[in-house]
Amino acid sequence: MRATFLIPFCVLTAVLAWPQAHPRAQAPGATHGQLDSSETLFTVMTAINAAGYDAEMDNPVNSPVRKAVRDHLKSLNLPVVEELRRFVHAHKQTDPGADLSQYISYALVIDGPPDFGRHYANIVPPDVEDLEGLTPLIVRFYREANIAELWKQVEPQYDEMIAELSRPIARAVLQVNAYLRHDTAGYLGRNFQIYVDLMGAPNQVQTRSYVDDYYVVVTPSSEPHIDQIRHAYLHYLLDLLPLKFSDAMKEKHALGDYALGSPILEQQFKSDFMLLTAECLIKAVESRLDKQPAEVEQALREGFVLTPAIAEQLPAYEAQEASMRLYFPTLVEGIDLKREEQRLDHIDFATTRSTLKIHEVTREVPVQLTGAAKTLDDAEKLYLARDLAHARDTFMQVLRETDVKSMHAKAYYGLARISLLEKDPEKAYGLFKAALEQDPDAETKSWSLLYLGRLADSQGWRDEAVEHYKAALAVPGAPDTVRQAAGQGIKSAFTKKQ
Repeated sequence: MRATFLIPFCVLTAVLAWPQAHPRAQAPGATHGQLDSSETLFTVMTAINAAGYDAEMDNPVNSPVRKAVRDHLKSLNLPVVEELRRFVHAHKQTDPGADLSQYISYALVIDGPPDFGRHYANIVPPDVEDLEGLTPLIVRFYREANIAELWKQVEPQYDEMIAELSRPIARAVLQVNAYLRHDTAGYLGRNFQIYVDLMGAPNQVQTRSYVDDYYVVVTPSSEPHIDQIRHAYLHYLLDLLPLKFSDAMKEKHALGDYALGSPILEQQFKSDFMLLTAECLIKAVESRLDKQPAEVEQALREGFVLTPAIAEQLPAYEAQEASMRLYFPTLVEGIDLKREEQRLDHIDFATTRSTLKIHEVTREVPVQLTGAAKTLDDAEKLYLARDLAHARDTFMQVLRETDVKSMHAKAYYGLARISLLEKDPEKAYGLFKAALEQDPDAETKSWSLLYLGRLADSQGWRDEAVEHYKAALAVPGAPDTVRQAAGQGIKSAFTKKQ
C-alpha cells in the first residue's frame, strides 16, 4: 500500500452503470440517456414527508431511507415544518397518486438549491399552478434542515437503487434502439432522464414531458417496472414522428373519428389525432417487442384504433434496413383506409381499462439469526441507517464473537465502507485489504476489489486500479453490478460525479 493519499477524496458510492451528472448543476437533460438521482427532487420529497405526506408508510417495499430521514427531521423540530404542514394539508388531493404527482411535477420544473427558481420560464404545468407559495418554504427548509449535508449522507443509497435498475433499464433501452434502429447519440435535440426517488410511496412510475425534456421518476418496488420505463422511452423517440410527417397523416385523419366511440379513451387522444397516432404506434411496437399479438386487440378495444393497421405494417419494416424515423411515411402510406373503415365499423369497445398488475413477491419467513451472524446483520442495518458510530462498534463486536474468517471479511468490509463515508480513504484501503486476507465470499471479495480500484483511481494510480478491476471480474459468482462497474473501470478511470 502506498504511504499516503495525496489528494482530497470524495466518498465513493455504489455502482453507477450509466454516465452520471447531478441534474440541477446544469439544465435538465443536458446529457442524454441518464439514470440518476436529484438533490432537488430529494429536497421537495423530503419536505412533504416532514410535513405529513404519509402515503404507504407501512408498505415493506419502502426504502429504509424514507423512515430514517423522517425520524431525523422530526428530531430537529424545525420552525419551517409547521408552515409546510399547513401548505401540504391545504393542497392534499383525494387521490394519493395525484397528491404525489403534483410535487414531482413541481420538482421537475424548478432549478436546484439554494434558490429553487423556475427552470422553464414560460411553463407552469397545470398540477403545479396551485402550488404557488411553495418555493419560499422549500428555500427555508433546505437551509434549516441542512439538506446539502443530509443529501451527502443518503446519496449512496440512491446510488444502490441506480445500480439495481441500470442493467434491466439498459437492456430495455438497447432493445428499443435496436428495433427502431435509433442512433444513441441523441435525438432531435431532445433529452430523456430517469430519476430514482426513495422518499415517495413505493411502486410509482411517473412520467413527464416539458418542451424537449422527457422525465421518468421511479420509487422503490418489489420488482422494477421496466415495461413502463420502456413505454416512456418509446414516447421520447416516437412522439414527434406523426407531427414531422403530418402531410402523410392528413388523409388518414378520418380514422381518428372512430376513437370517439370509446367510453374509456382519454380526451387528449380523442381531440389530438397526432397524439393518438403516436400512442398507437407505440402500442404496436410494444406488441412486437413482447411477442404478444393480443396486445394489439386490447389496444384497439381501448380506443387506440390505428394500432392494428400499424402492427400489420411492422413485419415489412423489420424486413428492410431503414430506421423508423425514415420508414414512418411508408408505414402510414401502407394503411388502407377502406380496409380500416370496415374493421373499425365493428369495434367492441372495452368499458374498463386494463390495469397494471404489480406482481407480488412471495416473502419467505426470515431465518432467525443468532450469535455473530445476528451481530453482523445488526451492524449492516446500522450502517444503512448511517448510524456510523454504533455500526463501527457492532462490526468490531463481530471480530470478537467469532473466529470464522468469512464473517471477519464481512466485518472488515463494513468497517472499510464506514471509513469511506468518514472520508478516510487510507484507512478504508487497509480495511478492504484486510477483508481480502480473510476468506471472503464472492460478493464481499468482488466489491472490496472494486472499491480498491476506485480508491487507486482517485489517486491517479491507474495501473494499480486496472489490476483491481480485472481481479474483481475474475471472481466467480461476482454480482452483475460489480462486473459492469469493473468493466467500465478498465475502460476509463473512475471519477466521483460532481
